[in-house]
Amino acid sequence: MKSLKELYKIGKGPSSSHTMGPQLASKIFLSKYPQADSYEVTLYGSLAATGKGHLTDVAIAGVLGEHKDLDIVWKPQIFLPFHPNGMLFKAFDAHKQEIGEWTVYSVGGGALSEGKGKDDMFNTKSVYEMNTLAEIMAWCEENGRSYWEYVDECEDDDIWDYLLEVWQVMKEAVERGINHEGVLPGPLNLRRKAASYFVKANGYKKSLQSRALVYAYALAVSEENASGGTIVTAPTCGSCGVMPAVLYHLSKGHGFSDTRIVHAMATAGLFGNIVKYNASISGADVGCQGEVGVACAMVSAAACQLFGGSTAQIEYAAEMGLEHHLGMTCDPVCGLVQIPCIERNAFAATRALDANLYATFSDGKHHVSFDKVVRVMKKTGHDLPSLYKETSEGGLAAEIC
Repeated sequence: MKSLKELYKIGKGPSSSHTMGPQLASKIFLSKYPQADSYEVTLYGSLAATGKGHLTDVAIAGVLGEHKDLDIVWKPQIFLPFHPNGMLFKAFDAHKQEIGEWTVYSVGGGALSEGKGKDDMFNTKSVYEMNTLAEIMAWCEENGRSYWEYVDECEDDDIWDYLLEVWQVMKEAVERGINHEGVLPGPLNLRRKAASYFVKANGYKKSLQSRALVYAYALAVSEENASGGTIVTAPTCGSCGVMPAVLYHLSKGHGFSDTRIVHAMATAGLFGNIVKYNASISGADVGCQGEVGVACAMVSAAACQLFGGSTAQIEYAAEMGLEHHLGMTCDPVCGLVQIPCIERNAFAATRALDANLYATFSDGKHHVSFDKVVRVMKKTGHDLPSLYKETSEGGLAAEIC
């Protein structure tokens, strides 16, 4: 598995796979052919189906079309074999003769792949020797360590400075979001809700206030993402509100230090990495279970660790966070990361707190392991028709837009 730096990425929304990934690919292609007179980019599958709502064309044009002619071709009915988010870049000289081309895929969470295995230019070195939770749990028990200490064992020393930076960006996204009002960009004219939820939450008694604040924080970050603000992939842009909402709430309400928060983020990242390595965090590949479901699992583990959970209880919390999102479709209305994405972040955040509480009351023993539910999620996602995997052709998208 790769470094957590490749899981937690700081960038601008609204989509890690449809905005951040294509933007990075465009920068790489520009560096290969800076002398080109014009460019052509063909988008396939999910990228073509929902790219306009996800601002894929804007991200690409901001790099390749700034000073050169650019043609973007949309082919939503064609799916390249390696991944649904395929892109074909071509560069031309002044005589319209092709001087180079490159096929690349945006595989989720802002990551890219050429689909070439070991020969892939994005095939960076592995940081973690173990890639299943069963192996890591055994290591923790044998050495008397926790999950975050396994991260410390494998990563470079600067990982903690990086996670502190990530945590700062998450907090800033919450605080911007709860102070922003107005309408989100796009044809839905969807009003921001975070500010009003935050105000209303503070008027409730403590018994209701806690959950209402979590809603407000999740809405805040998700709305920032939908408007193209700076967020952190956790594990994706579409699910970026879940983890900040829970961690911000716990840091404010329970006084957890930044050190304890980043240790919890390390544990959460480990669980996210396991899913990314063994299955997928791409909505176009496995549906929203791979985005919001994985985000819920990650912060369920983080919360359980913060409240003193054992390795078994932490694993149980994460397993429930993912298991109870199995089969969740990715059906963004009008191709925007707004409906149902924003509300899903809010509900997943509260579900993570429920998973933590449920696991903490247990002894950590249960029948379905995290590794098993990851395998099931992958199979379930691949069994889902493309209608329900970020194409906006089925589900709520077909009914509303």
